[in-house]
Amino acid sequence: MALSNQSLDLLERGVSEVIEHRSLEAKLGRRKPLRIKFGIDATGYQLHLGHVVPLRKLRAWQEAGHQAVLIIGDYTAQVGDPSGRDKSRSSLSAEQTKKFATSYLEQAGHVIDIHKTEVHYNSEWFNRFTAADFLRLMTSVGANQLLTHETFRRRLDKGLPLGLHELMYPLLQGYDSVMVKADVELGGMDQKFSLLTGRDVQTAYGQDKQDVMLFDYLLGTDGKEKMSKSIGNIIAVEDSAVDMFGKTMSIPDKLLLDYFTLATDTDTNTLTTIRAELKKKTTNPRDIKIRLAKAIVELYHGSQAATEAGFEFAHVFQKKGQPTSMEVVEVRPGEHSILNLLVSHHLAGTRSEARRLVEQGGVKIDQRKITDWEQPVVAINGAVLQVGKRKFVRLSVRS
Repeated sequence: MALSNQSLDLLERGVSEVIEHRSLEAKLGRRKPLRIKFGIDATGYQLHLGHVVPLRKLRAWQEAGHQAVLIIGDYTAQVGDPSGRDKSRSSLSAEQTKKFATSYLEQAGHVIDIHKTEVHYNSEWFNRFTAADFLRLMTSVGANQLLTHETFRRRLDKGLPLGLHELMYPLLQGYDSVMVKADVELGGMDQKFSLLTGRDVQTAYGQDKQDVMLFDYLLGTDGKEKMSKSIGNIIAVEDSAVDMFGKTMSIPDKLLLDYFTLATDTDTNTLTTIRAELKKKTTNPRDIKIRLAKAIVELYHGSQAATEAGFEFAHVFQKKGQPTSMEVVEVRPGEHSILNLLVSHHLAGTRSEARRLVEQGGVKIDQRKITDWEQPVVAINGAVLQVGKRKFVRLSVRS
C-alpha cells in the first residue's frame, strides 16, 4: 500500500534514521493510531530549539492522528544520561527534578497539544520499584551488550571511572517504553543506543519492539557545537521575541536550511525554493535569515511580535540604536565593581564570565566601552548598561 504524503513527511522530514523502516511503514499502512513516545530528562529550567526538534516531530505524529506520549524523566534525571560524557553527571535531588519537570512541561506546551498528550513522570513507576523489580530489569540485557555503548567503551579504554548506575541508564529508559507500550520512540542520534536498548527490554517483558526514529542534533548559534545550555549557544523556547530574533540572526548562513527544516513549519515546496536560493546565491542570505527569524518568533510569540522584533532588530543592530524599551534596574548611588554589577543583575552568570565580557570589549555604559574590569564605575541615573549585542538595561539610582 502506497503511503500518503503526510506519512512520507512523518518518515522523512528532518529524520536521520528509522529502525526499522519497513516495520514502521507497515504500521502506518494499517491506519491505526500508534503510540509515539518521546522522553526528556528534567535537568534544568530551559528548553531550547535543540530539544524542540523531536518535540515538533511528536506534534506532527499527533496531528496525523496518533497518540503522543511525553515522558518527563524526573527519576532518570537523578541518574543522569551518560551518553557522550567522559565523567558522571552531577547528582540531582528529587526536589530539583520536580521543579525542572514542571517547567519543562509548561514549555513543551508551546510545541505540542498538552491536552491531547499522554504525559507521564517516570517516577510514577520507578519510585515503586523493589529490589526484585530491579533484578528482573537487569536480566533483560546482558552486560556485554551494555559495554558496547560507545560512551562506556571509551571510558573503559581511557581508564576513566564508570558508575554502575550509569550502566543502568539505558535499561531505565527502555523500561519507560515497556510502561507506556510504545510503538515508536523519538530521539536524537546521540540517544541511539538507549532507544535500541528499549527494544530489547520490551522483548524481555513480552512486548513487540518499538520502532525508533532518530534526528541529527541542531547546531547552536555558534555553528560549531550541539545546542547546549552549558556552552551558551542556545535559542530558548522562553526567550523574548527580540532575543529570539536576534539570536537567530546570529547563526551562520550554512545552517539556514537546517533551521528552516527542523525549527519551523515551512512547507516542503518553500524549503525547495530556499535551498535553490542559497545554492544559486540569487537572494542575500541576510534576507533569508530575516524570514527564518520571523518564522521562529511567530511560532512562540505570534505574528505581531515577530514583526515588532524585526523592526527592533533593524533599529538596534543595523542602525546602531538602542531598544525602544528595556528593563530598569535599581542600583545604589556611587561607585560599583562592574563585575558585581553584571552578576547581580543577571547580565553575566559568574564573575569570571563578566570579566571575560569586559576584556572582550562587550560591556558599555552609554555607548562608552568599559576596558578595565578592576576600575570602579559610577552609577548615573538613566544610564544604559549594554552587554554584548542584545542585553540592555537602564540604571535607576536610588535617591
